[in-house]
Amino acid sequence: MNGRTEADRPETDAIARPPLVRELLLVAGLFLVYKFGRQLATGHTGEAFRNADRVWDLERAVHLPGEGSVQHLLLHGDTLIHLANTYYATVHFPATAAFLVWTYLRRPAHYVWARRVLAAVTAAALVVHLTFPLAPPRMLAATGLIDTGRVYGPSVYGPPGTDHLSNQFAAMPSLHFGWALMVAIGLIVATRSRYRWLWLLHPLVTLLVIVGTANHYWLDAIVATAMLGIALAVLHPPRRTATTATTPGRRADKLVPAARDEEPGLVGAGR
Repeated sequence: MNGRTEADRPETDAIARPPLVRELLLVAGLFLVYKFGRQLATGHTGEAFRNADRVWDLERAVHLPGEGSVQHLLLHGDTLIHLANTYYATVHFPATAAFLVWTYLRRPAHYVWARRVLAAVTAAALVVHLTFPLAPPRMLAATGLIDTGRVYGPSVYGPPGTDHLSNQFAAMPSLHFGWALMVAIGLIVATRSRYRWLWLLHPLVTLLVIVGTANHYWLDAIVATAMLGIALAVLHPPRRTATTATTPGRRADKLVPAARDEEPGLVGAGR
C-alpha cells in the first residue's frame, strides 16, 4: 500500500471521466433545449386554465392538503416569504450545476449516471409541458392564493402576456422539485458520510417553497417524483468503488485493489 487516502482518485475514476469540453457542450445543449422547448408550449392560455381547474378539483377529490396551508405559514412574516421567493428564484439552477460539477470532478461515473437521469426527466417533462399546459395556482382565482413573488419579491416572472423568456404554463411536472430530488439522491448514492441523508432537506425545502409561493400544485411534485422514479429504475447508478465505498475510519487504500479488479465493469457502468 502507498498511503493513498480517499481524497486521492483511483485510476478507474480517471478512465470514467468524460472529456470536459464535450460535457460542457452537452449540458449547454440540454439547457438550450429546455429553454427553447418550453417556448413551444406558449400561447395555450385557455387550455392551461382549463387544465388548472381539473388539477385543482382532482386534488380536492383525493383530499390532498391545501396549498394555502403552506402559503399561510410563509406569510407569517415578510422575511420568511421573501426568503422563500429568493430560494425559488436563485437555488434551482445553481444547486443542480454545483452537483454536476462536483460529481464530474469527484465521482465521474456517478456524474454520467446523474446527467443521463436529469436529461431523461427533463425531456419527459418537456413532452408533458407541450401536451398538458397548466397554469400555476398563483394564476387560478379558485385557489385563493397570491403571487408571492409579485407581491413580496423577488419574482422571476413578468406578466404572462409579455414574458417571452419563460413558459409560465409549464407547471406540471415541477422540474424545480424533480431536479432537487435527483441532486439529493445523487449525493446520497455517491457519498458515504453518516450525514448524507440530510441532503433530503433540499427537495423538502424546495417542495414547501414551490407550493407556498403558489408556483406549483402538489400534483406537480408527485408527477415529477414518478418520472424520476421511472428514470432511476431504467438508469442504474455505477457500482461502488474505492471512492464511494469508504466508511469513516476505514482506509480507502485497502479498497483500491478491488476497484482495479472491477475496472472493466466500472467503465461500462460509467459510460
